Amino acid sequence: MRLTPDRVAAERDWVADRADTVVPIINDVRDDLGTIFETDVTHASTDQYREEVDAVFADGDLAVNVAAMVAILRDLDVEDDYPGFVVDEILGRELAATISGTQPLRTLGEATFHYADVHVQGPAEENAGVDDLEAALAAGFQERIPGWPWTERESPFAVD
Repeated sequence: MRLTPDRVAAERDWVADRADTVVPIINDVRDDLGTIFETDVTHASTDQYREEVDAVFADGDLAVNVAAMVAILRDLDVEDDYPGFVVDEILGRELAATISGTQPLRTLGEATFHYADVHVQGPAEENAGVDDLEAALAAGFQERIPGWPWTERESPFAVD
């Protein structure tokens, strides 16, 4: 695979254009986890998703790495799928973490990827890596988008 600025821009466009698929996954995950953790989490909007896509891809060093993982997952298909299960899980988890940002959001993105991944199943005609890609995008970007009450407050652990 060869990555150029044009290829990174094309992958960015693909990620942004996937909003109609990814944003509902984000909101399903937020609803489920909000119920599990007994908290209200606001839904993400398509505009918020696209703003965060723009922010990720505006950082060139981050963008090239995200674009590479997106491109690999888009193209990844293993005959009978199961033998490729590990590689798409590794790439999906790392993509979610990379998009999420620094700790603790990075680890939460990884964990959320696994939750989202078991709830996302793509159409049979798509490559096997695409549903992992969608789960990773949902997990990573949902960490970046406001709406979790604990991220909206000052940490009680900050030392003055």
